[in-house]
Amino acid sequence: MSLADNTRIDRYRTRTMVRTPHEDRGDPTVWGEIDTPALASFDAEGYAIVEDLLDPYEVSDLVAEINRMTGDPDLLLDERVIVERSSNRVRSVFEVHRLSSMIADLVRESRVAGLARQVLGSDVYLHQSRVNLMPGFQGTGFYWHSDFETWHAEDGMPAPRAVSLSIALTDNYAYNGSLMIMPGSHRTFVPCQGETPAEHYRDSLREQEIGVPTQQDIAELAGKYGITQFTGKAGSALIFDSNIMHGSAGNITPFPRSNIFLVFNSVENALVDPYSGTEARPDYIASRDFTPLL
Repeated sequence: MSLADNTRIDRYRTRTMVRTPHEDRGDPTVWGEIDTPALASFDAEGYAIVEDLLDPYEVSDLVAEINRMTGDPDLLLDERVIVERSSNRVRSVFEVHRLSSMIADLVRESRVAGLARQVLGSDVYLHQSRVNLMPGFQGTGFYWHSDFETWHAEDGMPAPRAVSLSIALTDNYAYNGSLMIMPGSHRTFVPCQGETPAEHYRDSLREQEIGVPTQQDIAELAGKYGITQFTGKAGSALIFDSNIMHGSAGNITPFPRSNIFLVFNSVENALVDPYSGTEARPDYIASRDFTPLL
């Protein structure tokens, strides 16, 4: 299928030139059978918190591994490393499961990938992996957005049959930039406006301006669904639907916040050409290796 192919049906139109009304989600949230008690509310809320997914020793080992990676001067020249515009500090490191055998092993564990299989009802592959670093005093946040909107428009993900797992490597407090979520908003798809520039990812990974909802959109969703916040100790995890509205404020406290971020997509929801008509983003951001995790 070429970028010029206009025959396919796009059930989640976005990046339009004028404001488009919100749409009710046309796909299930849970495609499989839930047998982990912590996931019991996932269908209704669009997210779940898994306490103590990792023990303190595992967290310590992962933190040391990430410090090793981010301290490697050669890696800092790699395009998979994203730095803050203002402070020039490392913001994210992508494809960490390929940079670290420790993380690659963790991803495949049943307590990790198995959570995604329950929700998605199929074998899964890793659409994206990264480490997000939010240092104290200068860590900038992520504006309100739905991941699926970007993955659909810029990566060609057909349906919201994907989940993200954010594993805390530091304690997440209500005041150090922890993730805010609108419970239930995964059932509403919010189209965004504006043409997608070529190689948009080069700017959006630092500060996203295209593919974000309007203030009117955010106010409407917040009024309908409310806002909650993920807090928890290091080793806890948040699993959430690809279409849920979420974001984080900056961190002006002395307490850093970092997490491993894993995106699992169903093998039955493999990427096609981007729906925005642009070239596909690089594989380290949106993998096109659909081999199931075993």
